[in-house]
Amino acid sequence: MSKQFNSTQLLHIATIGKTVGIKGDMKFHSKCDFPEQFVKGAIFLINKRERITLSDVNLDRGLVRINNITSLEDAKKFTNVKLFTTQEETRKKCHLDKDEYFWFDLEDCEVYEDGKRLGVVKEIERFNSTNYLSITTDESLVKNGFSKSFLVPFIEPFKVAVNIDKKHITLRGAIDILEAS
Repeated sequence: MSKQFNSTQLLHIATIGKTVGIKGDMKFHSKCDFPEQFVKGAIFLINKRERITLSDVNLDRGLVRINNITSLEDAKKFTNVKLFTTQEETRKKCHLDKDEYFWFDLEDCEVYEDGKRLGVVKEIERFNSTNYLSITTDESLVKNGFSKSFLVPFIEPFKVAVNIDKKHITLRGAIDILEAS
């Protein structure tokens, strides 16, 4: 099947692990919060070039099977292969609840507290079950002796307002964290 992926920016959303059994089952390691995209018939890019189709998915057991792979030997060729998708496909297939955001939408947002620009979100990091904004500190603050980067939990009471369209996040308590960094 020749499904077109329209974006050059790909998201690594899962990795296929070692083989299990003799029929081509493989361990499956999801790297995202949206298991609903891993279903029979789902198409993903591997190694950023080739496409594969999942022929069987058992998320409870952490196993997948790829179309036309029915033997242990054929399955071994896919050990440690990464699955990729695009932001567009993610938006189509994954549902967000109110006040939830895709990580790629939060990246590059400017971060403010009390009207003062603190920096820009470089990436999102997860420790245990909490997401943290990894912020590259504004150059003017770095010149005044603050650290070049810092982490702020992306939870209440720190999160005040998010405007993805304007790439603007308002936080509370982030300055205290920056000063302690």
